[in-house]
Amino acid sequence: MTHDHRVARSMQLYERARQVIPGVTQLISRRPTRAALGVSPIYASQARGCRIWDVDGNEYVDWTSGVGPIILGYADPVVDAAVKAQIDRCSISSLVEESAVELAEELVRLIPSAEMVRYSKGGGEACAMAVRIARGVTGRDRVLFCGYHGWHDWYLAANLGAERLKDHLFNGIEPIGVPRCLEGSAIPFPYGDAGALEDLLRRHDGQIACIIMEPMRTERPPEGYLEEVRDLATRYGVILVFDEVSSGFRLALGGAQQYLGVTPDMSVFAKAISNGYPMAAVVGRRDVMAPVERMFVSSAYWDDSIGVVAALTTLRELERRQAVAHFERIGALFKEGINQAARDAGLDAECVGVDAHPGIRFYLADGSNGDTAALQLKVNTLFIQENARRGVILAPGFFLNCAHDEAAVRFTVEAVRESMATIARGLRQGTLDQLLQCEVQQELFRRLVR
Repeated sequence: MTHDHRVARSMQLYERARQVIPGVTQLISRRPTRAALGVSPIYASQARGCRIWDVDGNEYVDWTSGVGPIILGYADPVVDAAVKAQIDRCSISSLVEESAVELAEELVRLIPSAEMVRYSKGGGEACAMAVRIARGVTGRDRVLFCGYHGWHDWYLAANLGAERLKDHLFNGIEPIGVPRCLEGSAIPFPYGDAGALEDLLRRHDGQIACIIMEPMRTERPPEGYLEEVRDLATRYGVILVFDEVSSGFRLALGGAQQYLGVTPDMSVFAKAISNGYPMAAVVGRRDVMAPVERMFVSSAYWDDSIGVVAALTTLRELERRQAVAHFERIGALFKEGINQAARDAGLDAECVGVDAHPGIRFYLADGSNGDTAALQLKVNTLFIQENARRGVILAPGFFLNCAHDEAAVRFTVEAVRESMATIARGLRQGTLDQLLQCEVQQELFRRLVR
């Protein structure tokens, strides 16, 4: 494989990793094939604020923020100081530390759906915990879901049998290792269609333990939709769970549920809760959460104090720094700059969504072979490639953090202006393939909730 000399050491490490790490990384969204392999950096030497330095010595303004967990900025001095002090005391012991109670109280104060709290270390296992709790409380087995909720058996069971997730999430990913007896236990429903959800609730009346869904990501839900979902869950006696692993804390400190004014019965938070230290929480109404005391939901590392202290410090710093207002201001500047860059390039593209968590859309006509999806992948790859060549890590989907400032926006907009001009030229002249210096991005991950 040919590659840009600027990332030579990254590519050497990548080839070594392929021999010993299946998939090269632990997170699918972080796989090099999801970027512009051969041009994008793969391995970092350090990161600080909103910048990353790769092993080849290149510096980048990074808008991916660790694929979501970094909300204050890389190596935030306040959070890191709290963690270092905790390490000196003890990371985990035979007893529980007071900070565990303090964090639970803070979550109850901030999040509308929170009356009681349980911890874990990652979003996927927290979603699995929420589903276990819902099944335990209701005595029912089936789950209705919308969006991405991790890698566990309960979720990937929807890929068994008919291709139920073909247009929902992982196109072409087989549920290898998922017990076939789980077929039919997890059923997807389309976002924004309350009628389709009600049809499933009616068809499986008395069998559904919970509705678990991402309430929103970049774009606000259709008017009244989540209110209808809330009403349906109540009417059919089903526990409503909001997966706020991605939406939590950027839109509002109380999550998308506070931002949108719709309160679920249970919620899942992870990623940005602790600015990059492993931590997650399941929160919910007292009558839903209290029965967990009788369930087998247990792990030694869920009492680890590092993640707890990191989360407690992060939440307090988000409040002290008025982070949500910062995201709205920087996000609005970013959107304005990107949209002007698209207009200047004559490219049908737009930065859309709420200011605190926007995203970039390319509106493309059919390619020469009528395959819009293939054209989209080429454009996405070229966008990532050209940004990387100009010192910016930016894909159509991204996450703001508190270290993003006006200087980072200005630098990025200038890079994107040139990237979009290159894309526009390639579309006009039909030369996208020649402009690409890498393999086309692999399509593995789809989001139903935008």
